Amino acid sequence: MTETGGRRVFGGRDLRWLRVLRDDLWTARADPLPSFGRLRRVPHGVLCFAAFWITFGGTAQLTDNGRLGFGSGFPIALAQGGAVALALWRPVAAWWLATTGSVLGAVAVHFSLTGGAAHDFTWPWTAAGIIAQLLVLLLLALRVRTRVSVEALSLTVLVTLVLQGVWESPHPQSGDPQQSTGPLAIALSAVAVLLGIALRSRREARAEVGRLTTLTAEERARRTLLEERNRIARELHDVVAHHMSVISIQAQVAPHLVENPPDELRENLEGIRNNALEALTELRRVLGVLRSEDPGADAPADGGNDPHSPQPTLDRLDALVENTRAAGLAVTTRTTGERRPLPSGVELSAYRIVQEALSNVLRHAPGASASVEVAYVPLGLRVEVVNSRPLHEAPVSPGAGHGLLGMRERAAMLGGDLSAQPRPDGGYQVSAFLPVDPRAAGPDLPDAPDPAPDPKDDSA
Repeated sequence: MTETGGRRVFGGRDLRWLRVLRDDLWTARADPLPSFGRLRRVPHGVLCFAAFWITFGGTAQLTDNGRLGFGSGFPIALAQGGAVALALWRPVAAWWLATTGSVLGAVAVHFSLTGGAAHDFTWPWTAAGIIAQLLVLLLLALRVRTRVSVEALSLTVLVTLVLQGVWESPHPQSGDPQQSTGPLAIALSAVAVLLGIALRSRREARAEVGRLTTLTAEERARRTLLEERNRIARELHDVVAHHMSVISIQAQVAPHLVENPPDELRENLEGIRNNALEALTELRRVLGVLRSEDPGADAPADGGNDPHSPQPTLDRLDALVENTRAAGLAVTTRTTGERRPLPSGVELSAYRIVQEALSNVLRHAPGASASVEVAYVPLGLRVEVVNSRPLHEAPVSPGAGHGLLGMRERAAMLGGDLSAQPRPDGGYQVSAFLPVDPRAAGPDLPDAPDPAPDPKDDSA
């Protein structure tokens, strides 16, 4: 490498570092100090109080010991104290103000020492100047990047060494020794910056942990929602498949019920049957995908032993209640309105909502009693599960809230709504309304399952 090339390389590096210093430190951008948790704004008040005493004490030290006039000592002390207050909003600008004030104070004291007016005085920083510089560096390190804090500390050390080493003040003529504060100021400044960097890193780490915790909770809730939707889809497969099978069989049998059916009728019915069979095939494929994504999908949701058993309806509600009572929960049931057949999806969702609500009572309300009310209203079905105040404290459950999520999904799927809220007496209430199109229910619905199934097929 030639000499000219070397000068270019090092000159380019110097210019780059100067640009970095300019971008980092030559700014007055606002960076307000945030509140400190439970302390809120108390540290802000303490720092403003410290700024007042730095101004007051610095003025007294510069005018009494430094033998400066009030017109010279007060502005220097005001700059040092004001820098602490300014650091609450603009830390970089406050560092410049504190450093400038301390340098001006050292220059003034230098000429005072040279003239013999000052005696027994600190050099190059005053006590008030050291305190102001430490507080400003601490507040700076709390809010800016580590590189900026190190740059500010380096310049502070450089200024201190220049004032004390290169431009060393002569001893006062009075014979009193000069008190050197340079090494102490450098050591304390380094400690302040390191403390600020550590606190800032800790705050950022806690914020990152909180952010990751929030993301984890959101992902867990999203995964739970998808799992619940998969479960609902698997359950509804049986309901839809049953109706599609009925359509296929009716389309196959219908031509035999008409004497000499026309060819067009046969073709249309054959098309209906083929479409129903194709839809059944696609349903089975979708169900296979859902079960492959969830290895535990074959486990019966209602606690039965046969994963291929028909999906439950409200006719099996009595068996569910009996199993819940066997688990130790006192349950009463009530049915209002004229009982009528409802679409299979509505009855399945109503059954699952009652099942999940009773399971929540068992998990989260030990010793409580529960009541179940099923109301047949003109436009749908209303389900309500209420439990009394628990007699014992419930153990912590990691899945809290996921059952409510599934119940809301079932109600929303049917265009209904669900509310879950605590009661004034300390209990809890779950209410759901599942709308039913009057044209969707009627005597043409398929027959309901046997109203007295084996209780072993249900569980709380």
